Amino acid sequence: MEPAHTDAPFEDDRFIRESGVDARVAAIVAPVLDTIGMRLVRVRLSSQNGLTLQIMAERPDGSMTIEDCEEASNAISPALDVEDPIDRAYNLEMSSPGIDRPLVRAADFQAAVGHIAKIETSVMVGGRKRFRGKIVEAGADGIVLERDQVAEGEEAAQAIRYDTMAEAKLILTDELVREALAKDRKLRDERKKQKRAGGKAAQE
Repeated sequence: MEPAHTDAPFEDDRFIRESGVDARVAAIVAPVLDTIGMRLVRVRLSSQNGLTLQIMAERPDGSMTIEDCEEASNAISPALDVEDPIDRAYNLEMSSPGIDRPLVRAADFQAAVGHIAKIETSVMVGGRKRFRGKIVEAGADGIVLERDQVAEGEEAAQAIRYDTMAEAKLILTDELVREALAKDRKLRDERKKQKRAGGKAAQE
């Protein structure tokens, strides 16, 4: 897939973003990923194995192969070396979001309708900050979650706006795995068809 190049300035459309050093790294790498047709999912600096900078990214279709990770790493490493946002030595880990992925964009929630998610908000919503349940609706401004643990007298359905969310991710279930595998097979088949079409065009 060829990246789409435009003259418009890069805009980070994630509503769940980083803070501190992670945010500085995100501001550096997100525009670089955009130029190679990828988008940033999350940046996380941890003390794992000394100090590890995990950068999670994906293609617009949600895929991220090993080759894509290598391409992304090669693209962002020079930018990080120049800007030097981390004052200590660290290991760079480039990864895909995975099946039980973080949800950071409205499109992520829209694609996850029908699946179970865990959400933490930055402010009280309906008297709580932590939620778990099935995403039953996802619009431009927020979602409706059908909570799986409801006390007597409580409503199961809870509306949550995106701008109140601090963290959100899918919960691994058999149904989610089956859907992810089916999507992966479809993407692989589409890539094979594109390669065959490209090979025939080159021969002609």
